[in-house]
Amino acid sequence: MAVELYLDLLSQPCRSVLIFAKKNNIPHEVRNISLMDGEQYGDHFGKISLIRKVPALRDGDFTLTESPAILLYLAQKFQTPEHWYPADLQQRARIDEYLSWQHCALRLHGSKVFWLKLMIPEVLHVEVPKEKMEAAVEQLSDSLNLLEEKFLQDRPFIAGGRISLADLVAIVEVMQPVACGLDVFGGRPKLNAWRDRVQAAIGKELFDEVHQNILGSQERVKEMDGSKLESSKAKILNLFM
Repeated sequence: MAVELYLDLLSQPCRSVLIFAKKNNIPHEVRNISLMDGEQYGDHFGKISLIRKVPALRDGDFTLTESPAILLYLAQKFQTPEHWYPADLQQRARIDEYLSWQHCALRLHGSKVFWLKLMIPEVLHVEVPKEKMEAAVEQLSDSLNLLEEKFLQDRPFIAGGRISLADLVAIVEVMQPVACGLDVFGGRPKLNAWRDRVQAAIGKELFDEVHQNILGSQERVKEMDGSKLESSKAKILNLFM
């Protein structure tokens, strides 16, 4: 039986879940949830996720939220190739370590740059102070430094010689600020080479397919209706400003 995946591909974690499901031929049905249209607050989705966030998974009567938990569930239920979450204790610990760190580091800082540089000025029509933007870019740079120096070091991938769930979760976060026009790979040959390896391991066609919408964000924002975010405007500004 196919699992149901509730996704919005503007969301980084949703992209990691969809890439993993497609790459591993996991039977799945995508249920699109438009965050911009507030569909996460609908009655139906509320029965799937009380926290009102995507991605979410439903497998029969079982529901699950949080992308790392969803990825681990899919990997173990469908017995995907071992390199995604190896049996080796230390390799697995490296993956767990990255998944535990990234929420309040690379994910937070990449998202912040995306909103400050693109969504807040272009959709909410709020001017972002220069010092706020500069501080956000510096925080993102610090996280990218840690990705290179702490988590990658001299390895091809985070857990060793092959792609794992950690690399999949990392790459979608790195691509988020790229979508708003920030060159995160310039002057970072190690990060650039890792990106190329991850893309090759995923497959360029699948990688491009899943990132198509987000990488078109600079054009798409021109058509977005900012009034749909009016009820969330104060919350968004408080979070990122």
